[in-house]
Amino acid sequence: MKKLSTAGEKIAGCNPATGEKLGEFDVNTVDDVKYAIRKAREVQPKWASLSAKERASRIMKIREFLVNNVDDLALTISRDNGKTRIDALVTEILPAILATKYYCKKAPSFLRDRYLFPGSFLLANKISKIRRVPYGVVGIISPWNYPFCIPFSEVIMALLAGNAVVLKVATETQLVGHKLKKAIDVADLPDGLFTYINMPGRLAGDAFLNAGVDKLFFTGSTTVGKELMKKAANTLTPICLELGGNDPMIVCEDANLERAAAGAVWAGLQNAGQSCGAVERIYVHESVYEKFLEILKEKVENLRIGVDTNFQIDIGAITTARQMKIVEEHIEDALSRGATIYAQSKPPKNLKGNFLPAIVLVNVNHSMKIMKEETFGPVLPVMPYRYTSEAIALANDSTLGLTASVWSRNRKKAKEIGQKIKAGVITINDHLMTHGMPETPWGGFKESGIGRTHGKIGFDEMTQVQVVVDDLLSSTKKGLWWHPYERRLYNRFKGAIDIVSGKSWLNKLKGLFSLARIFPRIFF
Repeated sequence: MKKLSTAGEKIAGCNPATGEKLGEFDVNTVDDVKYAIRKAREVQPKWASLSAKERASRIMKIREFLVNNVDDLALTISRDNGKTRIDALVTEILPAILATKYYCKKAPSFLRDRYLFPGSFLLANKISKIRRVPYGVVGIISPWNYPFCIPFSEVIMALLAGNAVVLKVATETQLVGHKLKKAIDVADLPDGLFTYINMPGRLAGDAFLNAGVDKLFFTGSTTVGKELMKKAANTLTPICLELGGNDPMIVCEDANLERAAAGAVWAGLQNAGQSCGAVERIYVHESVYEKFLEILKEKVENLRIGVDTNFQIDIGAITTARQMKIVEEHIEDALSRGATIYAQSKPPKNLKGNFLPAIVLVNVNHSMKIMKEETFGPVLPVMPYRYTSEAIALANDSTLGLTASVWSRNRKKAKEIGQKIKAGVITINDHLMTHGMPETPWGGFKESGIGRTHGKIGFDEMTQVQVVVDDLLSSTKKGLWWHPYERRLYNRFKGAIDIVSGKSWLNKLKGLFSLARIFPRIFF
């Protein structure tokens, strides 16, 4: 494909942990998006005509690239996003490798035609099958918090399903975006089937929708997701939204407190808390509240915050100064309303980057932003509860419903509690990790989004349903209910109602006899 033009502008990439400039990247224009989608539409039909196995054989080359470049990818993600290299490996590269193998293996069965058993013998001559048809050109707009694995799985699924893809990653993590592009390019795809775009997020949604993308996938804030949905409504462009989370964690009186506290630290604080499915609110039964806090305090105070130079760092930098300010505002709001800091890690010293200590807040309530909104930072607010019904009500007291977790040694009880929480993903004695499981759908209730990614359900989002109905009696001259009409036809057809709804076998037989008397009309 021709080299895309640029707006003459460049976006600088910086390491949020050190302030180091990582490079400058050309900004594409709205016309570039139009050209990319037009070119993609030209080459997509040929790609879609290949079998799922043929497409998978090419995509599997990407997995080999990932395996052979683990260290380089982990370092790039760490420098560009600010997270530790272990976080980059465990939560981004490994899930990408698992996803590639899983979707390549499953794509043929996911896309296989499925025949439907006739719903009534009255229409048993009509044989129906469901086909999964690619949309055509899929647009993907992805965020900076997981700049590799979030767009990666969507790109892989879209391509395997037979689509072309135009991808825009976050401007804050261009270095990772270009590595992702390099990984996709090793599949030797048709020219124009996959295009990487760099443009500000405020322009991307309009650019994709106005250029006529066939489906748009967006991961980001609820506010932006709502705006995209409004704009997509003008053309009825289908859209899949994975938005914010304000995820609760319920710790029961019989929970393994050591595991629960360790789980809260990992699921709430890794990636500096910048996970849409992170633990954002913790509700602990009053009988174990103090003990849980003691364990949590020890673990948080021992966390090491800083620049990952020797793998001896637990939590890295916050990716953007803007996000750091939001976290600070939420903490200040909570403190002004009566919350107190129960524990915190040692504040980072002599560092230029976007660092905050990990903090545990107590004396919190639902009047505070820290409990009502998505904080997206290294903060764990903890609140006691007395009754299970109270914990469930508190967990559901949010406009968001992405994920939730319940911690108890009684897994049956935990599942019963979890099923009463209005969230798209419920985990028992764990949290957050389901995004790395390729077979498990990911998405939320309420304002956490629409649609799903990952798993078969997520793969199905990449295709449309087409039903094909074949008539086994197509050699006859006409259908039973076709023209011309007459009173006799009306009366005889009422026999069909007796067949399906008659209260006795005698009624059904009478109906069958009545209908059989007009059956010969299909031959004349």
